[in-house]
Amino acid sequence: MEVTMTDRVRVTLVRSLIGVTEKHRATVRGIGLRHTWHSVERDLTPELQGMLAKVPYLLRWEVIR
Repeated sequence: MEVTMTDRVRVTLVRSLIGVTEKHRATVRGIGLRHTWHSVERDLTPELQGMLAKVPYLLRWEVIR
């Protein structure tokens, strides 16, 4: 499956932020996630791809067509 810039993704925070570095917390907040199991839908941009790559151990994400 090829991901294009017109795609949207649903991002879910699946792990707690307790014990996570401040930079990683700021990244999660920048995505728009507030608490565990909170989900948001965002346009897939290079900036968001970088954020997802920075904290993959905290998130689950899927492409929405």
